[in-house]
Amino acid sequence: MKIAIYAFDGITMFHLAAPLMVFGELGRLDLASDWETRLWSDRPGSIRAVEGYPIAGIAGPETVDWADIVVIPSWPQTLTPVDDSLTTLLQGAHARGAMVAGLCLGAFAVTGAGLLDGRAAVTHWDMMPELAARHPGTEVDSSVLYIDHGDVLTSAGTASAIDACLHLVRKHLGSAIATKVARSLVVAPHREGGQAQYIERPIHRPTSDPAITDTMDWAQAHLDEPLTVERLAEHARMSRRSFVRHFQEATGTTPAQWVVGRRLHESRVLLETTDWGIDAIASTCGFGSTVTFRQNFVSAFATTPTAYRQRFAG
Repeated sequence: MKIAIYAFDGITMFHLAAPLMVFGELGRLDLASDWETRLWSDRPGSIRAVEGYPIAGIAGPETVDWADIVVIPSWPQTLTPVDDSLTTLLQGAHARGAMVAGLCLGAFAVTGAGLLDGRAAVTHWDMMPELAARHPGTEVDSSVLYIDHGDVLTSAGTASAIDACLHLVRKHLGSAIATKVARSLVVAPHREGGQAQYIERPIHRPTSDPAITDTMDWAQAHLDEPLTVERLAEHARMSRRSFVRHFQEATGTTPAQWVVGRRLHESRVLLETTDWGIDAIASTCGFGSTVTFRQNFVSAFATTPTAYRQRFAG
């Protein structure tokens, strides 16, 4: 398997190292001697990483024609539009049957090259709204760590590049070899859940509607109580219909969806910062039962409350 990894001025050492580390481990462990990686850029020579280190021995764009997999391991933080030359290279590689993989912000390059129109993509959670705004024809999915369409792959933020590269090893060489590589690197062969569990969800308080803002603050302080739409509307001194309309205009979501979101957010805080039992957290956050809490949590974050606590608790 021949893998061409794109390098550019300003890339982070980590993003460049992730695919090199995973795929290179196959050779170091003598698991697949025919897997070879090469770094390439828009012109041969050297690039300078964002940390200031120069990296020499970079091949030119002709390397793309050599590769079975073309990896864009990241993209500039400025989210520079993909230029015509790179678009042509990626589209040409894709047309001849090479896989094209955009890791982390590299999803912007792959999507910008038109390879994911009408399909799903994932990128770093902080940049998902921007990806969706730039490419409305691409479905942006926060529930997974990577998406493999067979011909095009994208991955979520930063360390998810390792997950995606291990997936490619697993796909082509089998689970046993992927597990050996993961064990050698001291990482999980397959992480549970998606990056939704990492997304920060601050309270968005609309400033244009004081009644809605006041009701949201009041509801946040009473999450352990029943918070029906009728009760929220009563607090806002509006009819149910008028309250729902004003709430959606102010927040972009429904009152019921917002309440569930705030309860889930509070549950994450308690899982991270307390040793309370799952039952107590479910009750404090206003879920009718532990089962309801668990179902909502798994649906939102693709992991269980217990697994989340093991990962994020201080």
